[in-house]
Amino acid sequence: MDTLTERFEQERPRLRAVAYRMLGSAAEADDAVQEAWLRFHRTDAGEIGNLPAWLTTVVARLCLSLLRARRNHREEPLDGRPEPDDDRRDPGQEAELADTVGLALLVVLDALGPAERVAFVLHDMFAVPFDEIAPVIGKTPAATRQLASRARRRVKGGTAVDADLPRRRKVVEAFLAASRGGDFEALLALLDPDVVLHADRFAGPSPAPIVLRGVESVRRGAILASERARASELALVDGAPGLLMVREGRLAVVLAFQVEGDRITGIEVIADPERLDALELAVL
Repeated sequence: MDTLTERFEQERPRLRAVAYRMLGSAAEADDAVQEAWLRFHRTDAGEIGNLPAWLTTVVARLCLSLLRARRNHREEPLDGRPEPDDDRRDPGQEAELADTVGLALLVVLDALGPAERVAFVLHDMFAVPFDEIAPVIGKTPAATRQLASRARRRVKGGTAVDADLPRRRKVVEAFLAASRGGDFEALLALLDPDVVLHADRFAGPSPAPIVLRGVESVRRGAILASERARASELALVDGAPGLLMVREGRLAVVLAFQVEGDRITGIEVIADPERLDALELAVL
């Protein structure tokens, strides 16, 4: 038993990494790994030819079941989301995991179908061959390859190359840094004098949409939102650089930018759940 435990513990960090990227929840990842241990404990170890591959398959099947159940209940847990067993979670550990994976990636992965997510995570992140993934999701290796390819396009935003993307990305990155640091002068340099910010009715404290016009109004709004900016990450929003803001583990707000030259001329603040669902998000 000591030998079996030691062999499993050697695999635990990798299994937890696999489960976390599939589920986006440290608590659920721990549950999946613990269930894999129980199944390993009940199995004759002598019948297992390749222990790492066997354990990965077990964890992947458990995660696939959880993802399908989640979709049926229309739940969208990402790290930090309150859960029934919240008292057993380590917030610091979850924050470290989220930083390692990236909140933007978790948000994008959460938009994938269960089989797509499993195929993409196993193949693209952990180099598991398609012929080993196929039995997990109940597809042929060829169909599994297609699922992973489709997921890859969604995660990376397709293959189209926008020659202007690096410049606009640099502007949005500078806006994020200035907002986080409360840097008034940097924001003034980034905002066009006639910049306009539109925020839907879900984005602010008032029940009506908000419109801010002019550099001073938008700058003050950005400074006031500096706390939100600390929970934000850069991502592609409908093919252009934007920001994703996560609150309590859920995608809460998206900022879409209009950039002309090196100045921001418009900002769209989107918090309406239906509008968020309709956005095409990808990882830069």
